[in-house]
Amino acid sequence: MGLRSPQDVIMDIRQLRYFVNIVDYGSLGKAAEKLYVAQPSLSQQIAKLEDDVGVPLLIRSSQGVKPTAAGQAMYRHARLVLHQMEQLRQEVREGVDGESGTVAVGFPTTMVSVLAMPVFERVRARYPGIRLQLFESMSGYLDELLANGRLDLAILFRDTSTLGMTTLPVLDEELYVLGEPGGEVTTRSRTCTLSALANVPLVAPGLSNGLRLLLERTFAREQVPLNIIADVDSLPTLLSVAQSGMACTILPASAVALRADANRPKMRRIVDPVIRRPASICWSNSVPVSSATVAIRATICELVKELCASGTWDGIELRQS
Repeated sequence: MGLRSPQDVIMDIRQLRYFVNIVDYGSLGKAAEKLYVAQPSLSQQIAKLEDDVGVPLLIRSSQGVKPTAAGQAMYRHARLVLHQMEQLRQEVREGVDGESGTVAVGFPTTMVSVLAMPVFERVRARYPGIRLQLFESMSGYLDELLANGRLDLAILFRDTSTLGMTTLPVLDEELYVLGEPGGEVTTRSRTCTLSALANVPLVAPGLSNGLRLLLERTFAREQVPLNIIADVDSLPTLLSVAQSGMACTILPASAVALRADANRPKMRRIVDPVIRRPASICWSNSVPVSSATVAIRATICELVKELCASGTWDGIELRQS
């Protein structure tokens, strides 16, 4: 087989970008609108890509478009190629005199209020050549984005590395009950025993959430009846319910770190036993770690130390050296 022309190579990169957008949006129409490409032209390019690889990459249905097993593999590799191309463009454009490039970082919803702005401000001041992409979501979805190559770094609630992923333990955070449990817990109490939460109406994230699993295991181990009356995968709603008095919720202190006292439900540290969960900075071993990514990782570690030392971030214990 002869060498392919530069035009063919350029076309391949464009096809990969089209394919990634279709998978991201789950729709040919939405991807076409985002890319400013006519939908028939987009379909034609994907058909050529499928013809090149020799297998179907997408499953089309009335519910939208999903990747086949081969398409999922193509998606992971395509994102890696596009990421490397973006890094190349940035480094050529900015030169090699400073850190540059795009770094995508995922923060759990509970940590965004205390950590996202300090990271943004520090990076803008120290690394003007780095373009941050900040994502906020529940930790389970961040894990998926990291595995798919859509994130360079994510803070996840784990403390050990797994196959394909490196983990840097950063902190342990304690959990608090927000709201008014009643019973033996008085309005002046600053702590709440786990036993005092027996059968107290609680709202919590859904069954796939790591915090929910931690709560279920802890309550079961301590033989305390757990009464979750609603699954709520929204931090603002969890806080609103706790403030309303209709039910309580259990969250880390970072969830309300920057809320004014008037908009903050009563918060008590859970004791006997204290409930802690580890948080780590994680990155995929399948995605090259750029010098810009290393700089952002160090910046996050630095800021966590500063926020802990200043008292801005309550209820955490540092794990990093």
